Amino acid sequence: MKTYLAEVLGTFLLVFIGTASVVTGGFGGALPLGQEGIGLAFGIGLIAAAYAIGPISGAHLNPAVTLGVFLAGRLPAKDVIPYWIAQIIGAILASLALWIIVSGQAGGHIGGFGANGWDETKWGMSSAFLWELIGTFTFVTVILGVTAEKHSTAFAGLVIGLTLAGIHFAMIPVTGTSVNPARSIGPALFTGGAALSQLWLFIVAPLIGGAIAGVVAKARIFEKD
Repeated sequence: MKTYLAEVLGTFLLVFIGTASVVTGGFGGALPLGQEGIGLAFGIGLIAAAYAIGPISGAHLNPAVTLGVFLAGRLPAKDVIPYWIAQIIGAILASLALWIIVSGQAGGHIGGFGANGWDETKWGMSSAFLWELIGTFTFVTVILGVTAEKHSTAFAGLVIGLTLAGIHFAMIPVTGTSVNPARSIGPALFTGGAALSQLWLFIVAPLIGGAIAGVVAKARIFEKD
């Protein structure tokens, strides 16, 4: 139970810090942070969660990561669904907390909640799908690499967080960057509209990307003999 509660807390930290940077300090926000600042917020949120709860649950914080870890042979099948449930609960709680906070905004909150999506007048569905698949594959491959038994390092959390930040730098203009179904589910529930209608892509594409990364890691293609 401590493991699953750790995933709830860790995912909460990641989603809350990341999406809050979009809602209160993002494009047109008070700061504004812009693309680089938002990317760093997600990366820093992950680093904070990784070092806070990593020793307890491994700090997956992401159903695609959990799937990749399972397919790589590093997680029992019985833990996959509970991890997913915990991560989704953490993401929803993060979006709920953000909703409560911005509801007190003077004049009311008229923006979204950091939901993912693509502008169909600029990008096709296939472009968004491929971005999310490749981005997630890259992200999970790095995670499985730096946490492998032969390649473990005390800086794994930092490397993973910076990788997530870098992926955001590249992908924000296309999809807002998900690479994490839980991260997309929470904000979409409070944003509604197009965020909900496009949500399927941010569940399916990351899971496929994470699965491919897990299979590649299982094959030990990139490990030293």
